[in-house]
Amino acid sequence: MATSYDPLLQPGQIGSLHLKNRIALAPMGENFGGLDGHATEKTQAYYEARARGGAGLVILGTTAVSWPSGTSEPHQLGISSDDFIPTLAQVVGRVQAQGAKVAIQINHSGKVAANDRAHGREMWVPSVPPELPPSAAMRTITPKELSTFVGVGPHPDRYRVLDEADIAQVIEWYAAAAVRAQQAGFDAVEVHCAHNYLIAGFLSPYFNQRTDGYGGSYENRTRLLRELLTEVRRRVGPDYPLWVRLDAEEMHTPGGIAMEEALQTARLCEQLGVNAISVSAYARLVRGSDFTDAPIPQQSGAYLAYAKAFKRAVGLPIIVAGRIEPEAGAAAIAAGEADFIAMGRKLLADPELPNKLIAGQPQAIRPCIYCYACVSEIFVNRGIKCAVNAQTGYELEAPIVPAATPGHVLVVGGGPAGMEAARVATLRGHRVTLVERSDRLGGTLFFAALAYPENGKLLDYLVGQVKQSSIAVQLSTEADAALVARLKPDAIIVATGARRAAPAIAGAEQKHVWSGDELRRLMTSDRADEIAKAKLSLTERTLFKAGGMLRVTDSTQALQSLSKLWMPLGKQVVIVGGGLVGLELAEFLLARGRQVTVLEPGTHPGPELPIVRRWRVVEAVTAHGVLKLKAQVREITRDAVLWQDAKGIDQRTPADSVVLAIGAEADDRVATALAACGVPVHRIGDCAGVNYIEGAMHDGNRVGRSV
Repeated sequence: MATSYDPLLQPGQIGSLHLKNRIALAPMGENFGGLDGHATEKTQAYYEARARGGAGLVILGTTAVSWPSGTSEPHQLGISSDDFIPTLAQVVGRVQAQGAKVAIQINHSGKVAANDRAHGREMWVPSVPPELPPSAAMRTITPKELSTFVGVGPHPDRYRVLDEADIAQVIEWYAAAAVRAQQAGFDAVEVHCAHNYLIAGFLSPYFNQRTDGYGGSYENRTRLLRELLTEVRRRVGPDYPLWVRLDAEEMHTPGGIAMEEALQTARLCEQLGVNAISVSAYARLVRGSDFTDAPIPQQSGAYLAYAKAFKRAVGLPIIVAGRIEPEAGAAAIAAGEADFIAMGRKLLADPELPNKLIAGQPQAIRPCIYCYACVSEIFVNRGIKCAVNAQTGYELEAPIVPAATPGHVLVVGGGPAGMEAARVATLRGHRVTLVERSDRLGGTLFFAALAYPENGKLLDYLVGQVKQSSIAVQLSTEADAALVARLKPDAIIVATGARRAAPAIAGAEQKHVWSGDELRRLMTSDRADEIAKAKLSLTERTLFKAGGMLRVTDSTQALQSLSKLWMPLGKQVVIVGGGLVGLELAEFLLARGRQVTVLEPGTHPGPELPIVRRWRVVEAVTAHGVLKLKAQVREITRDAVLWQDAKGIDQRTPADSVVLAIGAEADDRVATALAACGVPVHRIGDCAGVNYIEGAMHDGNRVGRSV
């Protein structure tokens, strides 16, 4: 039966390369290589899993043509000598054995070769780049993160402005790398000409300030590209699939690459014999959030309009990335506005996405929540991971295999940790009973979905997985010794979450002061009547019920809309605590017209948030609200919060409502009580330690695999 995804699943062709569908794994530096630049077993298993998941094309991310120089991170793959061919060939073999084609992206990182900076090596550039203004984003990096932050070291920046002999060397590096890719068995080569790397630096009118034949005019700035592609094509032959990745725009870059010139470069590449154009974008990183404009956008379908323009400008297949949902990608292909959709984060979250679309099961796709946990790892010199998929990067170590002795598993708690544990245990053949104290599944994930809507997709996925499985769900059920005696489980997994004790602040007991847990319970109907009676006036309770909050508790989208009309918080809100919960709540309230001040007692905001997501949230809060660090709250009065700033000076901030977003701690009281029943008990999620969504998903997956 035809579906809206069909255009995405049809065969395609790039030059002589025939592909079974239009889905490609976008080239990403995964940081799984060895310190010697070789593809490790972890590298091979990672790419093999994406091929097994059904992608038509797998593209290895930025591979260094001059390793170890020109590298962005210490575990980057190399292709600078024949020594690298054997392990690259192993990647090729494992990907092709799964029915996918495989390409490799070859690159020199130029001025952003952070690994060169860290080791005191020269960074190769067309000209010395202009200094960036100091970024407030770096002030959010904790000392622990800074100790391993990529490119940070004792050495001053050293630049090598290329002379003509250096340029000849660069051309030789790329051409020789392309030949090695052929010898390793790759089906195609992508030349990276974007993202602020070496070739992009020459193309950019902002970064290329040369006055010789390789700078100034457009013809001069594209000279390296012309000479390089000509030589690569000569070496690999006329029929070998070859394409380039280009920036459609250099965002936040005065006088940088703009669309008109990018299209001109695409036409030039077509004349030089490339077989496709991969469309992307880059942003000069003045602010941390610029990174979420490009190259890893927060906006859905961010580069589809670019792809459409490229498609009109050239007669080549167009590959496009940029947070494209399958429906939007299929529609773009059907409309002739793109030919191939490159997915990165989506195939980290669920490598099986293509297979699930083919099987007509889009609802079974584990969603990316765009939290940037994946790429944030690269900044601190670790391999990529995925907050919602514990097996990304651990394909070898963490397979889901049938249980040696299937039994009856009792899961206590229907939040993300409990649902993930139940899902995985069921896949292994266990009979699973899931009990939840409230009248619906979701736990704190439901409230998290209000603060950050992308979390709602994860909630929908997990609830759907539970409902479509053989898991026996018992809602409005307390777990106690009597329940254990009745169910007779062989193992118990406790995922009852954290408790949020009120901090010892004078005035914290007042009605206009809310704990995060009270607000969560009210907004998600977890014994909400108790909270409403204790915290709301009769008029407010009437508004609450009239607003329909209690009748739409299965829909985070509906609550999102209703919360814009009514919330139990006044106009001026002070949030005590600038961690993950406090910052995301501040972002949520600012979008609903509140005046928000966040008072954080520590030195760094949101350390629990992935670095890139943190940059974005902190900027949103500081742009429209107030964020104070090293703030010590002394007292809450009826109309204000009294606190001391970093200098010990007394401050007073007016407040109609106060939210206490501190004091979360693991709550294993249920687990301790059930341990007396004589059945093995496993603690997971915030019950074991407060680690939020990522910790819940990874804990649930781990125990589900091992119970």
